[in-house]
This record gives sequence, structure tokens and C-alpha cells, in this order.
Amino acid sequence: MANTLSPQPSPARGEGEDKGERNPSPLAGEGGTRSDSGGKARGALSAGSDGGYVIEDQVGHLLRRAHQRATAIFLAELGEKFAVTPTQYAALVKLHDLGEQSQNQLGRLTAMDPATIQGVIRRLEERRLIERSGHPGDRRRTNLRLSAAGAALVTAMIPNGVAVSAATLAPLDAEERLAFLALLRRLA
Repeated sequence: MANTLSPQPSPARGEGEDKGERNPSPLAGEGGTRSDSGGKARGALSAGSDGGYVIEDQVGHLLRRAHQRATAIFLAELGEKFAVTPTQYAALVKLHDLGEQSQNQLGRLTAMDPATIQGVIRRLEERRLIERSGHPGDRRRTNLRLSAAGAALVTAMIPNGVAVSAATLAPLDAEERLAFLALLRRLA
């Protein structure tokens, strides 16, 4: 069934922010629908007025835009102040939470492939935020743990991490936040 609504342009970066306006969630409503400016629901897999494919309504496009927004918020709150990337932050926080881990296990726990976690660990070692030690049961393996400087950094960063999550989810009300996170967990 073709949708006769034309795609709405995306708001410019920063538009509607800090003005108390609430942006509608792209996932608000049933079935992943959202409202256009006239209040009519547009399906997540809608077609344009000519029956063509509307990129602005596709899940991959919406997830990419949401990821760009979340990354920009992260960089403003954590990246600039603490000079960490999202992957470095994830590795540091996971080591803080669980203690010593193998590099392989840390990569799995933070959803990073071996090449990515290797680069993350190398950069964190260069900053002396993590340390290596021999694995007690396997001389070929090493374990990673936070250094004192790494532990202090994580403690300082966590309040900003909480602020990143709050700012990222700010356009959603409490019920929408819970539903959105539950749906993301199912997709992840």
C-alpha cells in the first residue's frame, strides 16, 4: 500500500534543541510509525507519493541518524573533556565493572572485533590507563586491568556517561525510553 505523504525534511542540526521542544521519536506509536506535521502516521517502510522508496523512513537510515546524534552527544560530554572515544570508554568501563579480563573476552563483552579491540587496547596502554599481566593458566595469554590512573579516569567519567544517556534519550518520555531500550536490546 503506497503512502501518499512526501518525506519531511530532517531538522537542521541543533534545531529544536534547548528550546524545551520535544522531538517526536521515529519509533513513537505502534508499528514504528511517526507523525508528519499534519498528525498523520507514516509507516516505517513507507513509499513516496510516486510509490518509490523513501530513505528517511527506513530502519537503517533512522538508526544511522540516531547513532550520529548519540555520538555527537558523547563527544561533547566525554570525548572532548576526557579525550576518549566511545570504544575506549566502553573498554575502560567494562574493566572497571568486571575487573581483569583477557583482551579477547573484553572485545566480546564490548562488541568489538579483534582488530578494533587491539587498537583500543594499544591506545589505552600508551596513555597508561590499562596494564597487562600474565594469565595464570596460559602463558600465551595476557590479562588486562585498569591502572590507578585508568580507575580514577573511569570514576571521573561515569557521571558524564550518565549525562550522555540522559541527553540522548531526552526526546522520549520515561515509558518511551524503556520501550526503545528494550527494542534496541532485541535488535542488538
